[in-house]
Amino acid sequence: MNTKRKVLLGIYALVFVMSITGIMRSTSSQAEFTIKAAIQASTQDEDYVGLVAFKEYVETKSEGRVKVDIYTSGQFCGSVPECISNLQQGVLEMFPSTAGGTGNFFAPAQVLDLPYVFTSDKQAICVLNGPMLDKIRQSVLERSLKIRLIGIANTGGWRNFATTKKPIHTPDDLKGQKIRTTPAEIQQQLVKQLGANPTPISWAELYTALATGVVEGSKNGIQDIIGAKLQEHLKYIILDGHSYMATLWWFSEPVWQTLPSDIQSIIQDGFKKQQAAANNLVATEEENSYKIFEQAGGTIYRPSVAEKQAFKNAASNMRGWFISEFGSEWLNLLESSVAACDAQQ
Repeated sequence: MNTKRKVLLGIYALVFVMSITGIMRSTSSQAEFTIKAAIQASTQDEDYVGLVAFKEYVETKSEGRVKVDIYTSGQFCGSVPECISNLQQGVLEMFPSTAGGTGNFFAPAQVLDLPYVFTSDKQAICVLNGPMLDKIRQSVLERSLKIRLIGIANTGGWRNFATTKKPIHTPDDLKGQKIRTTPAEIQQQLVKQLGANPTPISWAELYTALATGVVEGSKNGIQDIIGAKLQEHLKYIILDGHSYMATLWWFSEPVWQTLPSDIQSIIQDGFKKQQAAANNLVATEEENSYKIFEQAGGTIYRPSVAEKQAFKNAASNMRGWFISEFGSEWLNLLESSVAACDAQQ
């Protein structure tokens, strides 16, 4: 683990310990409510760092009325469907899913994964804190899915195309290449429209798939690449930034309805602390992770504005695909939100 990450995680760990020390008695013997928060990632991840900030704020602000238990590395539940089911049953209180993962139980959320929509962190954060968040929350509640969207944070920066043998400079360079995707249909559609062959492979199997040539590339954020040591096989990255890695944080609606309004407010405010901590770690670590990639012998290609536009043009039919699947309402809201945020800058 690099020095900067160690320092940041050390700071959050210290805050965590101080919080536990300061309210240990009240949370252990007098807590009225317990929030169990589960993530698939490890303690080295921004999702964990965000939860530590959330825990410190909620337990302190509630003066020990609320206790937050954090479960990492899939300890509580091993898959998105299992974790969401636990939320719906009120067995688990908090859990995050990516936009693609959210598509498994609320398909329109895949609009957040449409390629080349966002152009900066500031713009993406603005959009995801606006009407899009409210629309997704309300729609999920109206469908009685028994989960509530608390907020949206960053979970790894920007997705880019990375390959093992052939550098990618133009959309044509992707043609025929076997590119790993998640099972999310929107990710597979993007790879198809760029002329490559989408190959859904689990994250746990990706390292071996790259090593054995089952796939020739992937589409991931740089921190995920470094965290899984994929730089040992991936040698080329083009910073096309085709999607912003948003994670949607869900809360059990059955549990939410049992909480008094003051505790609900504390939880909402606590998420703002969580979001800020996670976003800060991502912003701090992204540049350093690119350096690690280069030190491992990798090559980073930074496309020009015109070259990025070529990728956007090649993927322009993605909007038509989305409309054919889910209608135009969600896309219109996304594009109007982007325009509104751009006007504020």
